[in-house]
Amino acid sequence: MQPPAHPSGAVAPKLAQVPHHVAVVMDGNGRWANTRGLPRTDGHREGEATLMDVIAGALEIGVSELSAYAFSTENWKRSPAEVRYILGFSRQILREQRDDLNAWGVRVRWVGREGRLWKSVLSELRAAEELTKDNRKLTFNLCINYGGKAEITDAMARIAADVADGLLKPSSVNDQLIQRYLYAPDMSDVDLFIRTGGEQRTSNFLMWESAYAEMYFSDLLWPDFDRLALWRACSEFAGRDRRYGGAVDRVATTEPRVWAPEEYDDPDA
Repeated sequence: MQPPAHPSGAVAPKLAQVPHHVAVVMDGNGRWANTRGLPRTDGHREGEATLMDVIAGALEIGVSELSAYAFSTENWKRSPAEVRYILGFSRQILREQRDDLNAWGVRVRWVGREGRLWKSVLSELRAAEELTKDNRKLTFNLCINYGGKAEITDAMARIAADVADGLLKPSSVNDQLIQRYLYAPDMSDVDLFIRTGGEQRTSNFLMWESAYAEMYFSDLLWPDFDRLALWRACSEFAGRDRRYGGAVDRVATTEPRVWAPEEYDDPDA
């Protein structure tokens, strides 16, 4: 089943280069609600519709993997009421939306730490994973109780244990081996990293996987983001020059500026 079209009737642009893996930090739910005189929880509720629309847009434009930062290891610092709401709401979303995601051909995968996570949430995550495990159109990584530092720390601890048990040699530790110890070893590298809400930081999300990601920061609060905004981000990505540490000579078409020696002098000398 195809996801519903955007209400405007807009269709995804045809791009020469589509990001394979898009990661989104869904920031601004609480601020969106507060500016409307509503409790922060109403912003999270509105953000659910945005997430489903963005998943639909990712399918339409040809993204193969989408990761969403739903609840971080640092979010436990929020008020108990908000934590309860976010986790309970995540459980509700999984229960209510997994059939649609399955019909769309989306594979749902949970990424995060098991410790502290409610058993009821884990149960819904596992049920969604089992239902959608054979889908191939899009892998949707739902990152709940996730932190980039936690992921790398947990991987290092497991590697150290295996070295101590004689299962690994220290000399065998390299990028490829570390990847095998991450939460989702087959997760592809992030191509496009999107953060909404006007902030310009990665907030401990997919640190290893985003080493060479193109960054895109949007001033839109998450509930105001939609598939059209996703497509704009993908269009900008298509125009980026990704060199992965390499460089290409480009002969200047204009005469280079010649700097006078005095321009290098220390003005305070």
